[in-house]
Amino acid sequence: LGPVSYLIDGQGDTGWGTDRGTGRRHTDYEAVVQIAATNAPFNHTGTDLRVTLQFRHSGPDGHGRQNNFLGRFRLSLTDEPAPKADPLPRIARVAQSKLDLKRTAAEQAALFTAWRSTVPEFKETNDRIEALWREYPESETVLNLAQRPAEWARETALLERGNWQKPGYKVTPGTPAFLHPLPASAGSNDRRLTLARWLVDRRSPTTARVIVNRVWQAYFGLGLVETPEDFGVRAPLPTHPELLDWLAVEFMEPNRVEGSTTAKPWSLKHLHRLIVHSATYQQSVKIDPELAARDPQNRLLARGPRFRADAEMIRDVALSAAGLLHERVGGPSFYPPMPESMFALNFTKIEWPTAAAPERYRRSLYQFRRRSLPDPVLSGFDAPTGDSACVRRLRSNTPLAALTGLNETVFIEASRALALRTLREAKSTDSDRAAYAFRLCTGRTPKPTEITALLDLLKSRQQRLADGWIPAKEIAFTDSTSSAGLPVGTTPTQAAAWAIVARVLLNLDETLTK
Repeated sequence: LGPVSYLIDGQGDTGWGTDRGTGRRHTDYEAVVQIAATNAPFNHTGTDLRVTLQFRHSGPDGHGRQNNFLGRFRLSLTDEPAPKADPLPRIARVAQSKLDLKRTAAEQAALFTAWRSTVPEFKETNDRIEALWREYPESETVLNLAQRPAEWARETALLERGNWQKPGYKVTPGTPAFLHPLPASAGSNDRRLTLARWLVDRRSPTTARVIVNRVWQAYFGLGLVETPEDFGVRAPLPTHPELLDWLAVEFMEPNRVEGSTTAKPWSLKHLHRLIVHSATYQQSVKIDPELAARDPQNRLLARGPRFRADAEMIRDVALSAAGLLHERVGGPSFYPPMPESMFALNFTKIEWPTAAAPERYRRSLYQFRRRSLPDPVLSGFDAPTGDSACVRRLRSNTPLAALTGLNETVFIEASRALALRTLREAKSTDSDRAAYAFRLCTGRTPKPTEITALLDLLKSRQQRLADGWIPAKEIAFTDSTSSAGLPVGTTPTQAAAWAIVARVLLNLDETLTK
């Protein structure tokens, strides 16, 4: 965006900008252009002129997403030989034509502003005012649901068989008779706040039960009620109803457990701490064959939880083990790497500025997603789309998950980084390196048989690399890295072989399993 010359330069990537910045938007601008000379006779009474304004600031293939539109504009013609834009804003010109007593405060202020900007003695003041305008904070539009005034309140009726053309008797805001009523002090202009307080009332235990059940599901894979999205009469009964009620009460009214005197009501941190410190959660995950036959899904909680982690956590685990995870908190979302074939499925061009390191290695919480463009990494591990709310993920076991973990860009980059981290931080022997990389991925020391399997894999890959079957540099390095970053005494062949071993370790069931 720039000066008025951008209006007639014929370029699609430039545009005339009328935005004076935050605090001074939606003000008048004038552009004076001269029609090119033609051989056709011209007079103001008998000549037709066609003026075409093209809003193509984003280019011919941008589909208008970045266009700079003029919201309201007016065209005027003049036969003046050297026309110029009015130096005064329209409101100041209107004010100038009025008597002092008939000017509004806004017109008087606009006239004074226009005057002082032309006085040399006000230069220092004008500069200070301009500096203050540049410090004006950017404002964001926030959707705010305001309560309608009583005289404009919409009447609501019960529709007969759901037909909007057959309204029945009128209904007013309230609660069903079998539930506790709204507080008598609830004002008609504060219904949303009243409903929020009613939901967390001590006499509304369902809210606390639902929250507790979802937190329990996050830790154990299954909730105390199997259907967290449905607590109705057709939902399965809770496996441990007393435990569900006790946790719900403790969540609403803490300080009932020894050592929790500082917890506040409705504290999720207190609820998380309570569950992870319990003996039930800290049980071993080893499965007794007889018990596994009786309770394969661990509904009786006779062992610790064991299930594949969620898609976002799997990505974060791989980045963390590789030492790539960027732990900055907050900030804008980042665009992850995406295959070009994903964009070919859309009818319109999609702008996808892939983030560079280290932003692309932030937690999956900050990953940008499109509802119409599912992320292949997260989708491969059963992450839901953004089309609807999802409170329970169904885990599948398909080859697609293995292909995702072995071939997607983020896991390839993580395996290369894990290989370099192992060569840099572990001891010099291959056995020590294998044990170190295994512990980074699984959190435990490997068994001798596991070390042997990893060393056999390493030896066979080194041989294939040495024989030229696999290009070492393409496996060990990316476009932005080179052999200059290798630890001292390490060859590209060794780095490539360890990158292959790292891919295997990052895709172990034990790495992906909670």
